[in-house]
Amino acid sequence: MAKSSNFICQACGAATNKWAGKCESCGEWNSIVEEIAADITPKGLGAGKGRKIKFENLIGSTEQTPRFAVGINEMDRMLGGGLVSGSAILIGGDPGIGKSTLLLQAVAALGKQGRKAAYISGEESIAQVRLRASRLGLLQENVELAAATNVRDIISSLEGANAPEVVVIDSIQTMFLDNIESAPGTVTQVRAASLELIKLAKRKDMVLFLVGHVTKDGQIAGPRVLEHMVDTVLYFEGERGHQFRILRAVKNRFGGTDEIGVFAMTDKGLEEVPNPSTLFLSHRQGQVSGAAVFAGMEGSRPLLMEIQALVSASQLATPRRAVVGLDSARLAMILAVLETRCGIIMHDKEVYLNVAGGLKVVEPAADLAVAACLISALTNIPVPEHTVIFGEIGLSGEVRQVGRSDTRLKESDKLGFKSSITPVLPPGKLSIGNEGLHHVQELLSYFRSSAPVKMANKRD
Repeated sequence: MAKSSNFICQACGAATNKWAGKCESCGEWNSIVEEIAADITPKGLGAGKGRKIKFENLIGSTEQTPRFAVGINEMDRMLGGGLVSGSAILIGGDPGIGKSTLLLQAVAALGKQGRKAAYISGEESIAQVRLRASRLGLLQENVELAAATNVRDIISSLEGANAPEVVVIDSIQTMFLDNIESAPGTVTQVRAASLELIKLAKRKDMVLFLVGHVTKDGQIAGPRVLEHMVDTVLYFEGERGHQFRILRAVKNRFGGTDEIGVFAMTDKGLEEVPNPSTLFLSHRQGQVSGAAVFAGMEGSRPLLMEIQALVSASQLATPRRAVVGLDSARLAMILAVLETRCGIIMHDKEVYLNVAGGLKVVEPAADLAVAACLISALTNIPVPEHTVIFGEIGLSGEVRQVGRSDTRLKESDKLGFKSSITPVLPPGKLSIGNEGLHHVQELLSYFRSSAPVKMANKRD
């Protein structure tokens, strides 16, 4: 069998015919490695005649693929109602964030239901997995354990008639195919090993979990095509200093994306947080300047969280801008709008912004809450008590409507908030008091006091 040699970038998967110190595709240095793979492609399309494939209508006789619940409510809801037979799920996250713990608890919950589940570890021995199971109190559950890295051996073991319904591979970067002459974790090995395991899952109608390492940028390591090959991509997020963990679906062929499940890390493993808004606001200290409650949406779930800001004088030529949990470019835009459209000088101030609880906010609906925090921190006047804020800010300073406003307000009412500052909402029944804004300049009326605010000359 002929062999081919390629030089492949381990950061982006780009292939070249010679080695180079820098990848021309992604710009990464010292990431190109020579990989030798067996050439299994036929010599041209004329080497053999392919068989005809059968086409069917959209409405066919095939029954809908059944779902079954994991038994962990946060995980089931985030997946869209449970696991789908024959699906492949890729889960990534920082080292030590709790990926292995979560999946061990998941297969244990499935074993408690009488379903056959297997946990295959390529990073730990069986004794080490048992040690974690003992700490979690799962030793009595019906889970099959194995320690293996050879994909050929794993497939041979799972091909039998008594194959498990759910299989966990921890992690895909440790798996290898013995007919590919490259190290485990390289782009070629990760792609080929994933393809063989996914084909097995589709053929045997089993659910396959693949644990993936992440790069320093937070992306799952290996070729980007890996995320296209699987049915669902999950990211396990969280800050090391916080107990909360967020399981987020960024791709889901059988459910909604951007759905989240919230867990709390304890000494007994991961515990579900059925109402995360109450926990994220549990340490809120009343009337404090520079803090506002934002009513956000994570998928279909409303989530209330506290956004904090600190504004201080700076002696530096370029004042610091530190952001945790929000897009720094979004903060720069809001600062520019406040200075240009409202006349509030911020360019000579240091600005620190934080989303409490280790959450990450990506929706533009947080703009108005961020602006309120900044003005509150600058004037040292607290945001009105028992008030939630949400709304998008445009470059001209207009406050734009955001989706699911009624759901956000209902969640706020449930948690005891009495009023809201939002864009102008369409007429209808509102669950709490509402103050609609057309322009961000109207937000200044909530922070009037005898304390002077340094204003710039209006430019528009």
